[in-house]
Amino acid sequence: MSNTPATAASSSRSKAAGTSQAPEKRKPYFQKELQHMMYGFGDEQNPLPETVALVEDIVVEYVTDLTHKAQEIGSKRGRLLVDDFLYLIRKDLPKLNRCRELLAMQEELKQARKAFDVDEDKLASLD
Repeated sequence: MSNTPATAASSSRSKAAGTSQAPEKRKPYFQKELQHMMYGFGDEQNPLPETVALVEDIVVEYVTDLTHKAQEIGSKRGRLLVDDFLYLIRKDLPKLNRCRELLAMQEELKQARKAFDVDEDKLASLD
C-alpha cells in the first residue's frame, strides 16, 4: 500500500492522539470546492488528488475541533449558539470579521425572503 500524503497525515494524527487504529475512511465532502479554492489561491487548475484529500482532512479536522470546543462552551449554558463560535475565533480578526459579514448577509437574506413572502400572501388574498 502506498503512503500518500493524505494517509500519512491522517495516520500521524491518529498516532499523536494515542490511537493505533487505521485512519477511518470517509466520503470526500468538499473535494470539488477545495479544488476551486486552491486554484483561486494559485495552485494548479487540477491539483493532485492527494493534495486535495490532505487539505480536506485538515479542514474537516479544524471544523470538528472547533465544533467540539464550542460544544464544551455551550454545554455550560445548555445549548450551542453562534456566539460560542465567534468567541472561539475572537483572536483571529480576519475570520471573525468574515463571519460577522456572512451573518449580517444571512440576516438580510432572511428579511428579504420574509418581505417577499408577505407580498406574495397579499397578492394571493387580493385574487
